[in-house]
Amino acid sequence: MRKSNWLLLVLALVLSMFLVACSGGEDTDDTTSDDTNTSDEGNSEENAGDGEQVFNFLNGDTIPSMDPNMVTDTYGIEFTTHTMEGLYRLGEDSLPVEGIAIDHEVSDDATVWTFNLREDAEWSNGDPVTAHDFVYSWRRAVDPDTGSEYGPYMMGGVLENATEINAGEMAIEELGVEADGDYTLVVTLEKPVPYFESLTTFPTYFPLNEEFTEEQGDDFATSTDTLLFNGPFTLENWDSVASEWEIVKNENYWDAETVQLDKITYQVMKEIQPQIDLYEQGEVDRAGISSDFVDEYSTHEDYQITPEMSVFYMKFNQTRNEALDNVNIRKAISKGYNKNALVDTILNNGSIVATGLMPADFAPHPETGETFRELNGDLVEFDAEEAQQLWEKGLEELGEESVEIEYLTDDSETAKNQSEYIKNQLETNLPGLTVTLKQVPFEQRLDLDTAMDYDIQAAGWGPDYLDPNTFLDLWVTDGPNNYMGYSNPEYDALIEEAANELALEPVERYNAFLEAEQMLFEDAAIAPTYQRARAQLIAPKVQGVQTNPFGSDYEYKWAYAAE
Repeated sequence: MRKSNWLLLVLALVLSMFLVACSGGEDTDDTTSDDTNTSDEGNSEENAGDGEQVFNFLNGDTIPSMDPNMVTDTYGIEFTTHTMEGLYRLGEDSLPVEGIAIDHEVSDDATVWTFNLREDAEWSNGDPVTAHDFVYSWRRAVDPDTGSEYGPYMMGGVLENATEINAGEMAIEELGVEADGDYTLVVTLEKPVPYFESLTTFPTYFPLNEEFTEEQGDDFATSTDTLLFNGPFTLENWDSVASEWEIVKNENYWDAETVQLDKITYQVMKEIQPQIDLYEQGEVDRAGISSDFVDEYSTHEDYQITPEMSVFYMKFNQTRNEALDNVNIRKAISKGYNKNALVDTILNNGSIVATGLMPADFAPHPETGETFRELNGDLVEFDAEEAQQLWEKGLEELGEESVEIEYLTDDSETAKNQSEYIKNQLETNLPGLTVTLKQVPFEQRLDLDTAMDYDIQAAGWGPDYLDPNTFLDLWVTDGPNNYMGYSNPEYDALIEEAANELALEPVERYNAFLEAEQMLFEDAAIAPTYQRARAQLIAPKVQGVQTNPFGSDYEYKWAYAAE
């Protein structure tokens, strides 16, 4: 073995190729997953004021879970990242910096990674954080009895034997992770994974204290009292239905002297007007701005627009409604609504039309520097005339004159406005279509998605790691995030090839991804709608908050309240 510096060229290529955002669901008025002022990592102490180091924020909904093996949504990822820490965490320029690991070595064939852990990291109960905590957590994530979605998704095909263990074909002890003493973690990969270091910053790869977790049983991670923390903050006054909570500086954190904030308070609020009112009254330090208020506040000195890499789309469930099993019906819906009007009028927050799965300015070609959108072009655009032709063809194939479809969305104000607009557009442009809206809380929508209990769903995705695979492997047959019955063996083969034979062949791998995206829209598997941006009012005191392009949207370790 030798130091992992040999991978710097590969990693530099990957980092230059892939600028990405973070995972999440349908767009809501989420003001925890929003922009703040520029990062000041390493300088927060000298810039911090002498006043109270407290931020007061709003959140778009409750936190469904704080179990790092189980979280799949924006809120769970956000708050587990604030309160826990893996081998590395995202630092300046979204590059991995020291977390529980101080360094690592990689074998010549890039499949064995040896991490050296710090000996001064503690859980919030005083127990040391050890290599055994990582072994326990990673095994738990792929154990089929756990029922994790992200365990097999993030670890399958990455950690040795993870897929077989999750399928019940091997014992969990066969997973490619072991503790060599308390402070050395040895990881064996299924194959070379150029972006593995960035994966270790994601909650699925966080450690867990085995004794504490097992002691809590089914109650684990359902409230503050059933959680342990090893990150910059602790989560206080929280349970799974809480509408108010705080994250508080963790005095047991190994790098506590770097953390300047004492506390951030949160309260759930979905409506925009009350958010703005609280901001104007000085009660909160950040508020979302919907399209109705953009013209009024666009000249406000605290107004900011932040582009993101999250892409939103319609998911077509091909198993529940016979009409959606017809490719021409799906194509007609994809082309049947004016997305320009949606982003310019309904959203009016800097979001842009999405014409493919990959975001604009995402994943430049490793040789030419051209992006996916430049190379693949606009794969789905609004065209009412073509949509009607496809619709009539689909109805003829179905032997129907009309179709009824349920459209599942979140119940936030912004989501409601979007869904009502899209319903009107589709019913106007596709004669014979009736759209019934089903608007539910965020957590309920996630449950309905998992159960595939919907016809069409408004959803979205922000990358979990630094690679186009984070978008494209969502749609493989029976994939843990597919949940819509889409299956194309040729698509599956392309994603498989990119993950294996082409793993260290950047150009050929990129071309396989280009072909896969084209295939996804030839099948009309999903209908892209927009790439998100955020319009907000942000108090000038909010400084040093780092914006992450993947994983947790924001990092508060280096944040501070300016005078």
